[in-house]
Order: sequence, then C-alpha cells, then structure tokens
Amino acid sequence: MIIAISGLTGSGKNTLGGLLAKKLGYRLVCPTFKDLAAREGIPLMEFQKKATKDPDIDKKFDALLKEQAAAGNCVVTTWLGAWMTNADIRIKVFAPLETRAKRIAERDNMGLKEAIKHVKTRDDDNRKRYMKLYKIDIYDDSDFDACVNAGIYNPEQLLDIVQSIIETKGC
Repeated sequence: MIIAISGLTGSGKNTLGGLLAKKLGYRLVCPTFKDLAAREGIPLMEFQKKATKDPDIDKKFDALLKEQAAAGNCVVTTWLGAWMTNADIRIKVFAPLETRAKRIAERDNMGLKEAIKHVKTRDDDNRKRYMKLYKIDIYDDSDFDACVNAGIYNPEQLLDIVQSIIETKGC
C-alpha cells in the first residue's frame, strides 16, 4: 500500500508521515528540495529559483520519488506525492498561514515576519512551477481522500484520524 501525505510549507506532512510510517512499519519516502539544496551547498530559495529555470530538476526529483514509492508499503510525504505516485490513500494536511510560519520560524531559526514571507513565497513559487510543468494545482483538494487540519489537531491526534481513514477505506 502507498499512502501519500501532501501539504504546503510547514503544514506538518513530514511529522504526520513519519509517525504513520513508524506505526504501520512502512518505509518513509521523503525526498526534499532542502536536501538537494544542501547537497549543492546553496540556500533552499536559491535552489527553488534554479528549479524555476530548469524543469529537469523537478522531473528528476519526481522520477526518483516514483521509483522509491513503486515498491509499495510506504508513506510518501512530498508536495506532489498524491499526484506522482499510485497512492492507495491520499491525505492533505493543512494549517493556517501563521501556524505554518511559526513552525518554520522555530525549525529554521528565523523571525516570524521572515517566516511568513518564506512560507508565502515557497507556496506560490511551487504552485506556479507545478502548474506550468504538470498542470497540477497544489491548492486543489479534489484528488484527496481526506483533508486534515494540523492547526487544531496535534500530530498524535492526526495519526489517529488518518488511521481511522485507512480502516474506513478498507486498506
């Protein structure tokens, strides 16, 4: 089984995905642009600008994602995992902008104003890139089995909700 958990910057998709993978005994498939930027020794936002100019970066990234998920029994936690994999269950994690920015500020050691700008920029840049490259609108929730609010539920509560969804769907 492949479970795809998607969400915008700071939504909690990786936290939830890690908990779910551990609970189910599944692999966690979680490649990130942050990792690729670090490998190249450049800041994340600079790497994103590079990807805007070079669509092969996204295509290679997404091909790797598909390859890693193809073996099954995994939880995929990427922006496009719900669209790029043959997921049995697709979950969208969302939270208010300020909640997401607070998480990013804490995680990446930046001020709240800077984090809000960072979150908005990443969300908008990724939406434009994915629309142009794949005609995928990451703001469209219609392909998901469920959308869960990480702004009001903590990660353990979200885990219980998602497990209930999995059981209900019969997977």
